[in-house]
Amino acid sequence: MTQGNYTEVTEFFLLGFSGQHKFRYALFIVFLVIYVTSMVGNIGMILLINTDTRLQTPMYFFLQHLAFVDLCYTSAITPKMLQNFLVENKSITFVGCVIQLLVYVIFATTDCYLLAAMAMDRYVAICNPLRYPIVMSQSVCIQLVASSYVIGLINGSIHTGFTFSRSFCKSNVINHIFCDVPPLLSLSCSSININIMLLLVFVGFNLMFTVLVVIFSYVYIIGAILKMSSTAGRKKAFSTCASHLTAVTIFYGTLSYMYLQPPSNNSEENMKVASTFYGIVIPMLNPLIYSLRNKEVKEALKLIGKKF
Repeated sequence: MTQGNYTEVTEFFLLGFSGQHKFRYALFIVFLVIYVTSMVGNIGMILLINTDTRLQTPMYFFLQHLAFVDLCYTSAITPKMLQNFLVENKSITFVGCVIQLLVYVIFATTDCYLLAAMAMDRYVAICNPLRYPIVMSQSVCIQLVASSYVIGLINGSIHTGFTFSRSFCKSNVINHIFCDVPPLLSLSCSSININIMLLLVFVGFNLMFTVLVVIFSYVYIIGAILKMSSTAGRKKAFSTCASHLTAVTIFYGTLSYMYLQPPSNNSEENMKVASTFYGIVIPMLNPLIYSLRNKEVKEALKLIGKKF
């Protein structure tokens, strides 16, 4: 990391919500409850899907991987943020910052593609129900999930590698809750043109591609539902998509706010709030959405409850 007369950076300091210092213990409790709820909800969802034979379908295969991905990327940032509420020294090592960014980007990207795969699954289930077992076979589902992880790994490796190839000489204080690409690049004294180009190309492509897959899937799904003559059939078809559609709306709505808002005096603080919701709150909401709005999951939970 040493170039010319630049001082080698060995650690960073995460400011986090430094402006809310007097509320730090209250914030610690709130985010601890959210994190524990997220862990219990997502681990519970994974165990439930693996133990109930009625949930051994492509949709729940994707859902258990979504739960795993949510666990991973919220665990990349939340424990460190919780620690920083309690200690004065909010430092993170250079290697720790690299690992945090890498894990976060890998699984956040994977999340986008899993949601897109789930939209495709719902499209086939509703628009081509007779071909559903063939089109969404086990091998196809495994390929879709594996591709999501591979794309996440490639995206995370590229952004992390190019971000930490820059020289940091302006400061080592990150005005954010975790090591993310934009706040890190703002500390660089090297040219960041290539980093900005990579952000535009990769983030733009990943978001546009997955959003278009979701949009086109639901255009055809809504069209197929409206053509159904039975009211009960339309209601049942829509109920199978309601959970996923809710999760997608929250997920991409937050991402759009994070990356498409115009620059302003409060943009850094707005980014912190959006990142907190995206990286900490959404992983807690997903298992709640899928358990409260999904008939099969509610029945499986009731069955387990009766056993105990």
